[in-house]
Amino acid sequence: MSSDENHPSGDASRKRSGSALHMGPRKKAISSNPLVLHGRHFGRTVFALCNYPALLTAGVLRLEESPDSPIEDYPADVRREHTVFMALVDSYPGLLDRLTSGEEEDLIHVGELLGKGASGARGDDTKSLKSAVLEWLVPRGQAVIPPLSRNIKSDRGFNHEATGALLCPAGLDWSDAETKESLKSGEIVVRGDQWPMFLYAGYVYDPEDPWKGLLRSEILIFGFKHVFTSPSSVDKEPKATRSGNAYLHGMKSVTKGSLAYIATQIRFSLSSSSVFSCTDTVTDSENFYHSILDLLEDPEESDEVNDLMMWWTRRVFPNSSSSQRSISKNSALSKIREKRAALREQTTASIN
Repeated sequence: MSSDENHPSGDASRKRSGSALHMGPRKKAISSNPLVLHGRHFGRTVFALCNYPALLTAGVLRLEESPDSPIEDYPADVRREHTVFMALVDSYPGLLDRLTSGEEEDLIHVGELLGKGASGARGDDTKSLKSAVLEWLVPRGQAVIPPLSRNIKSDRGFNHEATGALLCPAGLDWSDAETKESLKSGEIVVRGDQWPMFLYAGYVYDPEDPWKGLLRSEILIFGFKHVFTSPSSVDKEPKATRSGNAYLHGMKSVTKGSLAYIATQIRFSLSSSSVFSCTDTVTDSENFYHSILDLLEDPEESDEVNDLMMWWTRRVFPNSSSSQRSISKNSALSKIREKRAALREQTTASIN
């Protein structure tokens, strides 16, 4: 390891400055380190745009200063940050003990390794999706007209008919010449929370039922399989190959974080921006990512979200989770479930 990795430069103070749930600087990953490998998967599946040293520092401080404070006592942004922190330490055995018992420099170093993994994975996915997404713009066998470059993105975004139609905010009419020109010229500024048409199944948005088809589009499925089950699985039956990221990390269901991550990656790959950056006000990727997570984590939307996540898991991991499989009629398991349900009903009736 380099001396920079063992002795992080800059102020290693545990004082919290701003939210940790914002991107830190990108650094080259050390792929063989287990913390880097864990950071790659955690970034893809739980929270992607994160400053890990700040996240760990703030999380440990909260545990030290207010160990008994319920999470509900914190402001909304801190609640999410602490939820991400706890998800991280719970997902890596021994990490919390290491963070709370080690030196401050070790805490920063661990955060940098996790961050290198997350940013490395994000960079790898951005690079591979840049060319792969061109295969998904039109039905197989048809050509994108005019052709799009695989390496240069300046002709994407609202500069091209195919990508522009997919990126057009739901509620706007891409077929309207004035709207199209205003989007292309930048007269209409699209914020990250103005969701694009490609998020919807069939690329159709119903303003009377905005949940209808949301986050169920074909291009999202292709992107998810490309990243998590392997690029070769996009056109095949759902199956996590032994070389795929999902298989390597024991991933058996689609997570809210992974869905927001893929949506953000696809949106960026369709755009004309060449470099993924949280400060890019054109793509506003960070705001977009947070807005998707806000919806998926909203308790008031739990019914729709649970249905959505089950739909995704069945599409991508149909055989990996017994809780998602239908039970055969007249099987022993079905009889056990029926008997248990009948007992619950009897108990409820007797109480009432």
